[in-house]
Amino acid sequence: MTVITRFPPSPTGMMHIGNARTALFNYLYARHNDGKFVIRIEDTDRARHSDEAVDVIIDSLNWLGLDFDNTPTSQYANKDRHIEVAQELLTEGKAYKCYCSPEELQEMRDSMKSEGRIVAYNNKWRDKNDSDAPADTPYVIRIKSPLDGHSVVPDSVQGDVKVENKQLDDMIILRSDGTPTYMLAVVVDDYDMGISHVIRGDDHLNNTFRQNVIYDAMGWDKPTYAHLPMILGDGGGKLSKRHGAVSVDEFKQAGYLPEAVNNYLLRLGWGHGDDEIISIEQAIKLFDFKGITKSAAKFDYTKLESLNAHYIVEADNQRLLDLLTPFLKSEIDVELNETTASRLLNGMNGIKERAKTLVQLAHEARLYCTDITEYDDKAQKQLNTDSAIIFKGLLENLKTLSDFNHDPLEALCRDTATALADDKLGKVMMPLRAALTGTDKSPALFEAMEVLGKDETLIRIQNAIDFIEKS
Repeated sequence: MTVITRFPPSPTGMMHIGNARTALFNYLYARHNDGKFVIRIEDTDRARHSDEAVDVIIDSLNWLGLDFDNTPTSQYANKDRHIEVAQELLTEGKAYKCYCSPEELQEMRDSMKSEGRIVAYNNKWRDKNDSDAPADTPYVIRIKSPLDGHSVVPDSVQGDVKVENKQLDDMIILRSDGTPTYMLAVVVDDYDMGISHVIRGDDHLNNTFRQNVIYDAMGWDKPTYAHLPMILGDGGGKLSKRHGAVSVDEFKQAGYLPEAVNNYLLRLGWGHGDDEIISIEQAIKLFDFKGITKSAAKFDYTKLESLNAHYIVEADNQRLLDLLTPFLKSEIDVELNETTASRLLNGMNGIKERAKTLVQLAHEARLYCTDITEYDDKAQKQLNTDSAIIFKGLLENLKTLSDFNHDPLEALCRDTATALADDKLGKVMMPLRAALTGTDKSPALFEAMEVLGKDETLIRIQNAIDFIEKS
């Protein structure tokens, strides 16, 4: 049997991070088993359908690196096939026409609710003849669910799950306007696409029992089910915007790397021993249903940040530079030129260790790609008449330095400390850091000076002297 999994998003908005995890698990299971991972756009809700949302979904999958094996199909475009199956069930007596008006249905629900019964359709038209219906009365088509006994769903994560069949009412499979319902469409599409494994959130578990009624009525083999635990926010409720970013695009805009998001989502409900850092290549080799937990997982933004910091350090510097470019514009209003791009690339190792997101990395990059002529409050505390004297001594000595590299720079600064700062290197380095960076924190300063180069270093020291004298 060829393993075929599917990711079937509804194109009504941004791609939620919970859906991204579902897509990831489907992708990993298919790749682990040398199978296929396919995309189906469940767009039967035409009132809420958005072509832009479809693009966002595909862009999100591409950003995560979850390549799929088909041209994404449209559920709506397959409606004639769904209708065909509904009519076949009707012809075989496995479904029937229901002529209840909306008012009758509401009265039925109100009565059951007041009597403390399960609110469900009462099967009024299940055994009636169409001739009993008033002329020209609209109808829906309902499938006949089993009336007694119980049904079991063997689930690869949850184990065997059982419900009493009396809880399954005769659900609508074709609306009065002739359009198929989601419950029918998803079963027909899964069957026609040869889906072998349905991997989805456990909030769909109740739907599975109802969908299996259609499988049984058509005599079709059911897929293997695996229902994933929910993702919760800090308070134990469903993850929502009040907790922070919740869509894939928001995490992208917040400066997370796709490999970090994938790694975190993988560990959010699945595990392999104590391993925390797991690449997508390793995950493909390791992924199985046994590692999925039954209990809900709580989203931890701090852990995600920690993972992201790891992957930023591990990332290729040229790739980081490419990813960083739009953040430099949005965060510090900088567009790189040939000089600043080269400088930033050379200094990337020193600054990427200090950043947890690309947003933070953009601010760290300010050192290499902006003119430092303004100083924050902490830097200004280091810029005074005493430091001006030190800067002037440094300036003269640096001008004569032919080898502008780490060791000679350190030796020169130590000599300056001996001559002008009571042999205290900190009295040289702290003002120098303020002059070169505009703040009180930076990567290793001698490396930074080497990256900046002699001319830029001299310019920044002179700027600091000018600032002190004007102040």
